[in-house]
Formats: sequence, C-alpha cells, structure tokens
Amino acid sequence: MSDVSGDRQTATPAGSLAAYTTLRLGGPAGILTVATDHDKAVETVRKAASDGRPVLILAGGSNVVIGDDGFPGEVLLLRTRGSRVVASDAGSVVLRVAAGELWDDLVEHAVTQGWSGIECLSGIPGSAGATPIQNVGAYGQEVAHTIVAVHAYDREGDTIRAMSPAECEFAYRSSVFKHSDRYLVLEVDFRLAVSPGSAPIRYAELARSLGAEPGDRVPLQQARDTVLKLRAGKGMVLDPDDRDTWSVGSFFTNPVVSTEVWQGLSLDAPHWPGEDGSVKIPAAWLIEHAGFGRGYPGAGVSISTKHTLALTNRGEGSTTALLDLARTIRDGVRARFGVELHPEPVLVGCEF
Repeated sequence: MSDVSGDRQTATPAGSLAAYTTLRLGGPAGILTVATDHDKAVETVRKAASDGRPVLILAGGSNVVIGDDGFPGEVLLLRTRGSRVVASDAGSVVLRVAAGELWDDLVEHAVTQGWSGIECLSGIPGSAGATPIQNVGAYGQEVAHTIVAVHAYDREGDTIRAMSPAECEFAYRSSVFKHSDRYLVLEVDFRLAVSPGSAPIRYAELARSLGAEPGDRVPLQQARDTVLKLRAGKGMVLDPDDRDTWSVGSFFTNPVVSTEVWQGLSLDAPHWPGEDGSVKIPAAWLIEHAGFGRGYPGAGVSISTKHTLALTNRGEGSTTALLDLARTIRDGVRARFGVELHPEPVLVGCEF
C-alpha cells in the first residue's frame, strides 16, 4: 500500500477510500485531511466535533473494512512519524512511538538496536498507533506485553491523557479503544528488553521453524527473519502483486470457549488454553473443516489461496461481496460445529 504522508495537508473533497486500505475496498469520504503532527490531528478531531461531523481515523488501513458507500464525514489520515527513547536502564528502554509510524519499520529498528519484545510481530502491516486498539498479536507475542502507556486525545474531556495498561483494558484482540471513538491515539510507549536474544519463544509453529523448543531464546534477527518467512508463506506480508495480500490479514478471531463447552464439542481439533480455564480454538481449522478451503470463491473475492483465515479482494470485489462471503463462512461453521466466528477488523459503514 502506498504511503500518502506527502498528500494534501488541508481538508479537501476525497475520492475512494480504497486507496488507503489494504483490502483496496471502500467508497468515498466526505472530506479527507492528512495530519503529519499531533496538533493537526487533535485540531481536526476537535473541529469536526464542534461542527457535528463524524470522524474516521485511518493510518495503515490494514485492519478496517469500509462499506461501499464510504464514510460521509471527515477521514483523518494519520501520518505522524518517529520514535525516541524516553527512559532507559541497564536492562530495558522505553520507546515512545508516533501513532502514524509504520509498525514493521519500528520492529526492524528495535531488532537492529538489540531491543527485544516485539520481534515476533514482524511483518504485520499498519501503524504503531493501531496496535493497542486491536491489542495486536502473533506468534506468541502481543503488544499488551510491552506497552506501558498510550498517549491519547480524550474527546470527552478535551485533554491529552497518558493511559496505563489497566486503563487500556487490554484483552484478546481488544481494548478500550476498539469499539469507541472517544480516544485518538497519538503516541505509544513500549518497554523493550535490552538483549540480543528474543523473548522466550511461545508459539509451537515458530519454535519448529526455528529448530528450537518452546521457552528457548534465539537471536533477534533470526526470530524476525523466520516470522517474516512464515507470514509471507500465508500471504500475510503486503505485496501489491499478490492478491492474497489484498486483505485485512486474519478476518476472524480464534473462538474462545469455556472448558465445559469445549468438552461438549468433542472435537478432534488443535486447541490451546486461554485465560481463566478457557480454551482457544483455531478459526482456520474450523473454517477448513466446515468445507471452506483455500481459494473458496465469492463475487470478485475469495478465501486466500494460502491461508483460510484471510478473505481477499481479487481485484474485482466489493465490500458487500466480501461480507457476504464472511457470513457464508460464519453460518457454515456455526451449522457444522455450533461455534460462532467473530470478525477481527473494525467495520465502518457496514455490518456483519
């Protein structure tokens, strides 16, 4: 996806929002504003509120599905950049990162500097400011493990707040930010270990690929390179020439059920323990075993040919067609297993 950080600096009539999402889907915006600094971002949100105009915040556009009718209000493209160390000791650094900073650039920088804690989140598209919203995670790491503060503009109080992890209410692929437009994330503080080795490897697939055991540590660059290779093999690293990457990554979250429900399902399926005695079931396994294999087609859209969790735009798709396919999969999994799938991306101007 192209970086439009040099685009229009003032509010202008906007065309299709497809240009700003990794799905390459979405209708027009009423007004499009690009902000390259925090003051501009806050000013835009504040003025829209005073004018009674709804605002949609977009940065990397990698975890959002926008309806074919678009967004009638103001779309703020967040293009702030940069990171800096704001605290350090012998064992760690606290890195303050602008919300618009490209996430994988940040991970690469951390690995190069010998800072451990986010290396297994390599290759994830989007911006740093979006990661706390979704509590982004992969291969045994999630950003809640390293975030120590989120600096956000609070629209209700008209103030900028430094929010603690407890105030962020992090949960599996969720946070206080996800289903509310109260906060505009401006910067995120990450505490990273000063270490040439990775955090302990927690994910079995990654451990196998590394030739390691769960709990082992490996060189940071080796962990990053291996994760990038695994993600690319699943079509989860952006490539403009590969339609399998025209997606939001994983469309469905992995269902989390109680132990009692899991035992009642009697599934011969992979699973792993969640919090408080819950059980997490891989959505990809459920989808495939409900009859929806790789490449399963819709109208100009399909399941990825590389991974059943990704729903892709093949170049002729629409948001309506994508959601129709998602509903077909959801209903098929429910009918086959009695398990409900829920979408991971944020839906704007459309419903699932």
